[in-house]
Amino acid sequence: MGPTPGYHLAGKPQYCSLRLVAFLLIILLFVFFGAGVLSPRMLMLGTRQEGAGEAAGKPISLHVVTLPRYSVFKGHLPIRMVYPQPKVLTPSKDVLVLTPWLAPIVWEGTFNIDILNEQFRVQNVTIGLTVFAIKKYMVFLKLFLETAEEHFMVGHKVNYYVFTDRPADVPRVPLRGGRRLLVLEVPGAARWQDVSMRRMEMIGSFCAQRFLREVDFLVCADVDMRFRDHVGVEILSQLFGTLHPGFYGAAREAFTYERRPQSRAHIPRDQGDFYYMGAFFGGSVAEVHRLTTACHQAMMADWANGIEAVWHDESHLNRYLLDHKPTKVLSPEYMWDEQLLGWPAIMKKLRYVAVPKDHQEIRHR
Repeated sequence: MGPTPGYHLAGKPQYCSLRLVAFLLIILLFVFFGAGVLSPRMLMLGTRQEGAGEAAGKPISLHVVTLPRYSVFKGHLPIRMVYPQPKVLTPSKDVLVLTPWLAPIVWEGTFNIDILNEQFRVQNVTIGLTVFAIKKYMVFLKLFLETAEEHFMVGHKVNYYVFTDRPADVPRVPLRGGRRLLVLEVPGAARWQDVSMRRMEMIGSFCAQRFLREVDFLVCADVDMRFRDHVGVEILSQLFGTLHPGFYGAAREAFTYERRPQSRAHIPRDQGDFYYMGAFFGGSVAEVHRLTTACHQAMMADWANGIEAVWHDESHLNRYLLDHKPTKVLSPEYMWDEQLLGWPAIMKKLRYVAVPKDHQEIRHR
C-alpha cells in the first residue's frame, strides 16, 4: 500500500515548527537565567568598588574596627562593634524599657505579676537562690532569709543554697511550703576579695554537681542585703543582670570597668552598654554555669599574668555580659542603697536594698 497522499507534505512543516519552538524556548531560558546570573546588579555585590554607594548602604552610627586581641569568652574575635550607648534615662525624664537587642528592662508597671505567676506555676519551676555567708558575713544571713521568705518568689518552690565556712551558725528560719534551705560547706579565705572571686568557681562547680538536677533557674545574690518589696518571677529569663544603682544614669566613660588591656576583664572606653552589679544576677542553670565558668577561667588567666581586675568578679561579669547580652535587665529597683542614694521619684519601688554596715569592720575581720 502506498503512502497516504499528502503525508510528507503535511508532516514536514509540523516537525520544523516544533524544532523552531524548542529553539526559541532555549534562547528565552538562556536569556532569562543568564540575565539573572550575569546581570550588573548581581556582579556588583562581589565586585563593588570601595566607597561606592556608601551614603545609602552605610549603617547609621555603626563602625567596624579591628580588634587586636581576643576575648577569653569567645576565642578569637577579628572585629568588634562600636555603637552609641543605650541611655537608661531618656531626655523626657522617662526610663528605657527595652534594650537595643530587644531585652526587656524590668521596672514597676512593665509587667502583670498575676499573668506571670500563672505561667510559671504551669511550668512547675523551682528557683535556686545562692548566697555566701563567709566569716563575719554570717551576721547578715538571718535577715536575708527572713525577708526572702516574705518577698522572694512567693508562691513558688525555692531552694536556698547557703555557702558558708560556719555551717553550725546558719540560723533556723521558718520556711513556707515547697521551700528548702541547703547548707554547702566551703572553705573561708583570707581576703574578702578572694571570697568574692571564688564564688564564681564554686557556683559553677555546684551547677555541674547538683543545681542542673535540682532547680530550673538560679539567682545569685549578696548576703549583706535585704528584700524590701516583691521580687518574683518577673526577673526570670535565660540570663539576667541588674543595673548598678550608682551608674544607671552615667555615661559609659564613667563606668568603673577594668580599663587595663592586660586583663581579660578589659573593656575599652568606647564600649559598654550598662554597668551591671555583681550582687544580683542569674538565669537558667545552664546559662549561669556558662557565665560563672567563663568568669572563673578569665580570673585564672589574669592570676597567671599577675593581674587582678579592679572590681574582681564584678569586672569579669561586666565583660561577660558585654559579649553575651542578657535576655533581661533588671532596673535599679532590684539593687539599691537608700542610705547613699536616697529615694528618687523615678524609683516606684525599692525591692532589694543594702543593709547599713561598716564595710571596713566586716571585710577585715
